[in-house]
Amino acid sequence: MATAMEQPSKPFWKTKPLEALSPEEWESLCDGCGRCCLVKLEEEETGDTYFTDVACFMLECHSCQCSDYEHRKRHVPDCVTLTPELVRTIDWLPPTCAYRLVADGEDLYWWHPLVSGDPNTVHQANVSVRGKVKADDKQVGEGEWEEHVVRWPARVPKAARRR
Repeated sequence: MATAMEQPSKPFWKTKPLEALSPEEWESLCDGCGRCCLVKLEEEETGDTYFTDVACFMLECHSCQCSDYEHRKRHVPDCVTLTPELVRTIDWLPPTCAYRLVADGEDLYWWHPLVSGDPNTVHQANVSVRGKVKADDKQVGEGEWEEHVVRWPARVPKAARRR
């Protein structure tokens, strides 16, 4: 029988490497910010990545969820499916991304739904793309994406910083 003095077990993201997560644990790491669904541009000479305020047409910008997540590859064949290996090698995951944080041995932010218990705190902390997307990639032509480069997706908002 557990006593009142026993500490609760640590959450899975503090005890398991990404490779050991169950599919449910893996999916729950996504905070629902939608930043990874923004169009990103890579500068060929430097390899630098730039975010835009243009989202994938599949992103529902208020909920910050994919409109058909399970079948997204049918609609967007080049949609990236994150894996532990990719998380460790791609440089465009935002600094607030739980996959990136866990891979780097960091803890999740206070607003992450797994910590707060509330899926709305990602929006309250101003981390999500809600209200920030100007258009989707069907509305803005590829030749116009450079006009939509923004810096905020690569930053941690003040309201989201660790408490």
